[in-house]
Amino acid sequence: MPNTCFALPELGWSHFFQQQLSLEEWQSTTPVRVFALNRHLVDGVGADGRRQFSLPHAWLHLPVEELPTVGDWLLLDGADQPLRLLERKSLFKRMASGRDARVQLMAANVDTLFVVTSCNQEFNLSRLERYLALALEAGVEPVVVLTKVDLVEDLETFRVEARTLRPGLAIEAVNAKDANLVRILSPWCNTGQTIALVGSSGVGKSTLVNTLSTARVQETGMIREGDAKGRHTTTARSLHLLPGGGLLLDSPGLRELQLSDCETGVATLFEEIEDVARNCRFSDCRHQGEVGCAVADAVERNELDLRRLENYLKLRAEQEHTAETLVEKRRRDKNFSKLSKRAQDWKRHEQE
Repeated sequence: MPNTCFALPELGWSHFFQQQLSLEEWQSTTPVRVFALNRHLVDGVGADGRRQFSLPHAWLHLPVEELPTVGDWLLLDGADQPLRLLERKSLFKRMASGRDARVQLMAANVDTLFVVTSCNQEFNLSRLERYLALALEAGVEPVVVLTKVDLVEDLETFRVEARTLRPGLAIEAVNAKDANLVRILSPWCNTGQTIALVGSSGVGKSTLVNTLSTARVQETGMIREGDAKGRHTTTARSLHLLPGGGLLLDSPGLRELQLSDCETGVATLFEEIEDVARNCRFSDCRHQGEVGCAVADAVERNELDLRRLENYLKLRAEQEHTAETLVEKRRRDKNFSKLSKRAQDWKRHEQE
């Protein structure tokens, strides 16, 4: 990116962020948006262009949700040192893969989430529901983007299935390599609007980024024969300015998305199940065949879709497990901090 000057609204600045600054801060600090992040090194863009700087050492000990991620706004002093992180209007996060229970931030201050899936064996309604719950939890508008339409004869079948995910859900179909077809996404890419992409590896996210950007900003890979899965090509989240004025955030392919603190998003996505569940005989009904379960009765009458119910129960159980895991981790961390403090106190006492 050339070191071009920008008007802050071109970078996504709005009254939401402006009202967080005091008059003194507006006069003495510089707002910059995080375009890329590599551990403690930040690639930011402000009104006077691009700059790189390191996070203060003290910040590295803060809870993960108090650290910046791609899309965040930071205030810098005259020496390009971060002073504080501005409040976010939206935040995407997930549980990191692996045994260690920790939250991983994905993106901040996003307006629209393009949920990208290809018209082949990768298309999976239950997986898409995970991404939609993520968007709804963050208060971000989701748009399902069907890719690789040039490789399928019956596109309408995929559209019909996608429409079952949520009433009124925006669904667009594109050949990610065709700039004319990709223009259908332009209403969500206006000046200052931030779009994020999520989807499994190989569904065409990087190709879509390149076409929207009219430049090769991400490497792309070929589809594997046999299972129609793509090779993972994007290795880091990054924000890109689009020719039409929007900002697009690409992210690594997420083959496993373990939701974190997404109870509201799940409830909103499956609101037809939540509505029926209010008529269950017991308030703590698990909706798994208990006596008086209104949900089970509705499934028997074909008033609720069994696949959606099964995924709803799976996501809700996952939320409960995640909450319990995080509580246990906080307890262990608290006990470890107490133990470390006692050890330090004992060491100081021995030295006196």
